[in-house]
Amino acid sequence: MMKVVPARPLPTGHVRTMISRTCLEHSTITTNPPTLLNYKHGTHFTWESKTIAQARARTRTHSKIQTKMVEKEGIEEAQSKYRSEFLQVLRSRRPAQVPLTVELAKPVANPLHQNSPPTIEEIEIMESCPKADIENLEELLEEENLYLNIEEGEQGRLPLLILKLKESGRQSKRPAVVFLHSTNKYKEVLRPVLKAYASRGYIAISVDSRYHGERATSTTTYRDALISAWKTGVTMPFIYDTVWDLFKLADYLTQREDIDPSRIGITGVSLGGMHAWFAAVADTRYAVVAPLIGVQGFRWAIDNDKWQGRVNSIKPLFEAARDDLSKGAFDKEVVEKVWDRIAPGLASQFDSPYSIPAIAPRPLLILNGADDPRCPIAGLEIPRSKASQAYREFHCLDNFKFIAEPGIGHQLTRFQLKESSDWFDRFLNP
Repeated sequence: MMKVVPARPLPTGHVRTMISRTCLEHSTITTNPPTLLNYKHGTHFTWESKTIAQARARTRTHSKIQTKMVEKEGIEEAQSKYRSEFLQVLRSRRPAQVPLTVELAKPVANPLHQNSPPTIEEIEIMESCPKADIENLEELLEEENLYLNIEEGEQGRLPLLILKLKESGRQSKRPAVVFLHSTNKYKEVLRPVLKAYASRGYIAISVDSRYHGERATSTTTYRDALISAWKTGVTMPFIYDTVWDLFKLADYLTQREDIDPSRIGITGVSLGGMHAWFAAVADTRYAVVAPLIGVQGFRWAIDNDKWQGRVNSIKPLFEAARDDLSKGAFDKEVVEKVWDRIAPGLASQFDSPYSIPAIAPRPLLILNGADDPRCPIAGLEIPRSKASQAYREFHCLDNFKFIAEPGIGHQLTRFQLKESSDWFDRFLNP
C-alpha cells in the first residue's frame, strides 16, 4: 500500500513572493513602493506552476501504480479461480484419500520396461546433463528410496527416488528439482540426470508415474489402464492422475527440513513434460518450470488434422475407441471423444492457450523440437502469444522463454538438457 506523505509547509521565500505580487498590484497608488518590489515579477507564478506540475505528476504516477496493482490482483484472482477449476476436475475421480505418510523402500534392481529399454544413445544424452566437477561424486551422493501413501487403491502409493549430496556440517535448505520420465519408462532411467542435478547442489527427485515402474505389473499395464479409462470413465491415467500425485508430492517436499519450499522446480520429458506443465498449472509451489517436448495444442491438432502423431503414441487406446464408436478408421471425432472421456477439458478449457498463461509470472521455459509431429510447432503460436502477454502484464517477460530446436523431432537432446539446467540454475540459485 502506498504511504501518503503530509503536505510540506510553505517556504519563507514563497510567502515573500506572494507579498511582492500584492505590492505590484497596488503600485500605481503607492507613493513609496516597498523594497519587496525588487523581487522579479512572476516568481510566485513560476514556483507555483512547477509545484502543481510535480504534484500532478505524482498523482498520475500514483494512479498508474494503483491501476497496475488492481490489474495484477485481477489477473491473480482469475488464475486462482482457474486453478480451483482444474483441481476440481483432478479431484472428481479420486478414490478415498488417506493421510500423507512416508515409507522407506528398497532400490529397484530390475525396473519393468513396458517397451524397449533405453538405447546407448539415450543414456549418453542423459549423461550429458551438466554436472559439477567432483572427482569422488559417487561417494558423496546420498540416495533415498521412499513411498508416499496418497490414497486408497493399488495406485495410491507413489514411489520416489531422491539423490543429493551428503551433508557436510550444518544442514541448510537446498533447492529441489523434480524430473519426470516419459511414456513406458520409470524413475530409475533418469538416474544420470538426477546425479547431475545433485552434483550442482540440488535435491533431485523422480517418481514413477501412474501405471509405470513399480506401479506396473506387466508390459501392458499403462495401455490397459488407458483403455479401461475410456470404457469406464473411472480413472484419468493420461496426465491427470499423475498430476494429482505431484500435487501431493509438493505437500511432502515443502515439509522436508532439507528443502527450501520456495525453490522447487519441475521438468520432464514427453509425457513427463506434460506432467510438469499441468502440475505447475495446478500448484504454484512449483516455482520454476521447464517441460521438455511435452507442450502442445490438443484442440489445434484436432481442428487442423494434426492429431496423428500424438494418437499413434498410444494407439491401442484409440483403436479401442474406434471400435466402440463403430468407426472404420481414426478421425477427429474419435480423438475428441477420447480426450473428453479420459482427460476432461484437455482439448478445451485446460488446453495450452489457457493453461500455459496461468503459470505466469513463475519462470517458464518451453523446449520443443521444431519438427515434432506429436507437438506440432504451429499449434503453439497462440499459447506462446498468450503466455508472452501474461508475462508482459506481470512485467517479467524475461521469465518466459520458448525454444523450438531446429531439425529435431520428438526426442530428448543434449541441448534441451543444457538449456533447462541453465534455466533452473538461473532462477533457483543452488
